[in-house]
Amino acid sequence: MPSWIYPGKPCILPVTTVSNRMSSNSDKLPIVEKKDICVTRLKGVGPQVAQRLSRLGIYTIRDVLFHLPHRYQDRTQIVPIAGLQPGSEVVVQGIVSATKLQFGKRRSLLCTIADDTGSLKLRFFHFSASQKAALSEGTCIRCFGEVRATGQFGRSRFSGLEMIHPEYQYSDPGAPLQAEECLTPVYPATEGLQQRSLRAISEQALAYLENNTELLDDWLTDSMPDDIDVMSLVSAINFLHRPPPDAPVTELLAGNHASQQRLVFEELLARHLCMRQLKKKIQKNKALAISSQDRTSARLDKILPYALTGAQKRCIAEVMDDLGKDYPMQRLVQGDVGCGKTMIAVYSAFYVASEGLQVVIMAPTEILAEQHFNNIQPLASQLGLEAVCITGKIKGNRRVDILEKIQSGQVKIIIGTHAVFQDEVNFDRLAYIVVDEQHRFGVTQRLTLLNKGVRNGLYPHQLIMSATPIPRTLAMSIYADLDCSIVDEMPPGRSPVNSVVLPDERRDDILSRIREACREGRQAYWVCPLIDESEVLQCQAAVETATILSAALPDLRIGLIHGRLKPDEKEIVMKQYKQNNLDILVATTVIEVGVDVPNASLMVIENSERLGLSQLHQLRGRIGRGRQESSCIFLYKAPLSKVAYKRLSIMRNTNDGFEIAREDLALRGPGEVFGTQQSGLMQFKIADLPRDEYMLPKVRQAAEQLLHEHPIAVQSLIERWVGQSARYWEA
Repeated sequence: MPSWIYPGKPCILPVTTVSNRMSSNSDKLPIVEKKDICVTRLKGVGPQVAQRLSRLGIYTIRDVLFHLPHRYQDRTQIVPIAGLQPGSEVVVQGIVSATKLQFGKRRSLLCTIADDTGSLKLRFFHFSASQKAALSEGTCIRCFGEVRATGQFGRSRFSGLEMIHPEYQYSDPGAPLQAEECLTPVYPATEGLQQRSLRAISEQALAYLENNTELLDDWLTDSMPDDIDVMSLVSAINFLHRPPPDAPVTELLAGNHASQQRLVFEELLARHLCMRQLKKKIQKNKALAISSQDRTSARLDKILPYALTGAQKRCIAEVMDDLGKDYPMQRLVQGDVGCGKTMIAVYSAFYVASEGLQVVIMAPTEILAEQHFNNIQPLASQLGLEAVCITGKIKGNRRVDILEKIQSGQVKIIIGTHAVFQDEVNFDRLAYIVVDEQHRFGVTQRLTLLNKGVRNGLYPHQLIMSATPIPRTLAMSIYADLDCSIVDEMPPGRSPVNSVVLPDERRDDILSRIREACREGRQAYWVCPLIDESEVLQCQAAVETATILSAALPDLRIGLIHGRLKPDEKEIVMKQYKQNNLDILVATTVIEVGVDVPNASLMVIENSERLGLSQLHQLRGRIGRGRQESSCIFLYKAPLSKVAYKRLSIMRNTNDGFEIAREDLALRGPGEVFGTQQSGLMQFKIADLPRDEYMLPKVRQAAEQLLHEHPIAVQSLIERWVGQSARYWEA
């Protein structure tokens, strides 16, 4: 086996055991099954390598086996140099004909190799003196890398071909040409761990599995649904780590091979079981049952600024029913931008506060927290309730006064940003937590707030709101620990926003359109993703844009808001805009969430090709809140990438948040869409939710069967696939 795969022979391990828990004084290491063994027993895995592997969630041999490749390289053929094509990844073998240092913008080591058909340059920007000496003339080497064109020459298409930093090994020029026996896996990696090390470790793990197949309990082979392949677990694992040369690469890369689908089903099942287990655990906790009172509901209905939609009434009824139970509510309310989710939270919050209990409403930005406070305080005062807003900008005696009122219980409704779960904030009787835009908070932040509310063994009820709506089938799997309410009806008077995609060259036409709209009394947003100039992203700065617009539209009143303004300055600008004292608000994406100005009916999003679908949809949702026709212009710089073109096409063709979220999920993956990349949540090893959604109904059926027939298998499956991530899900 070539040294780039594994520099030595596989290490066959003896059957050993470890304790049921790895270290009682560490909460970072998962439970280990007795028949599993620590990864440090593998050759070449000392304390430093083990620490790096832990960043990948690898602690044991079983973890190695389930650390699956995310793509493959074909090194099963040695390609003649004359047959190379730019953009291909190939193995070549040749004799070094020249090695020299080349100077320019960056110093590089340039090595030329040749076979019977032609020559190829190898370029190294990072190299040592010993490496230069070893690549001497006459040395035979075998290389793997991506072939690139070095430029154009005359009428020829390319002046030459090269590989930059190829993997290479020294070879015997007289030996027969032999390539790899299987496709080469490429694993998810981390800093300090190269692919050759990961392949060496997986090679040893596979060798151990060959002699100890009992390491992996196969709970599903006999109980898989009819349309899911019943390949054995061991066979699937072996195939995916070392596919044979004739393996269908297209199927593997698409995730549709039988071995992958076998494991996908098991991973989805493990995730679903974990969430169900979490829900059952939560329901064992105790909470204060807050019974519904008709007189309180009647008072609330009288003070609401507008009539509730049927969807809002249905969701409120579901929330109120949960609040009446003696275990903590864990409910998700999801719906499109502008559907009225906030009013559901406000209604239920007033109800709880009217019973003498405290409510926290946590928002991701100061602008949104202050807007919630400004909308809630006048209504709360009609009920004889006091509300406060606590954010990072509140200092000194004012902050001390607010903290004292919260601790004493004088204040029943507390609105704020992450400031609400700081150590200095102590509650009297916190019974209800509302988390707005849940994906914008870290898991540990939500968990900290939840724990602050535990008093005398009673847990607070929790309502989570999300404007990243997803289809019910996916929601039932992603949020299986939560009961789900969907607001599927828009308030009266809201009409779809007209969406237009235009190149940057049409800027003058857009300025004319804005001038005309503002003269008619309407207002506009001009959104810029960055504050400062960036040569890399070529995004026009908000500050510069405001200056340009002021010069181009001198008769209009233009304001500027961005993340570097002080909180008081932001508040002044937003107040001027809401009171129609500004015609155009130039802003960064700080206005993405929650800003509500009904008179704003036109939005221009600069460099829209740089933003994701969810963010574009959130921004567009800031307009169309009044009765006049609204338009959103997505301005882009050509040329567009394929992904950017698809995103903007989706935004132009639909206002449906559920459809946009589905497409966003497909383009970016669940970790980014739900804000969980750094939390250990939704980090699938092999499953892909958009691709594998069709399995989810059968996953729930299999879960019922497994819980009934093989309950002993549940924890084993959860540990196998979820491992350390499970402890974060308690938030």
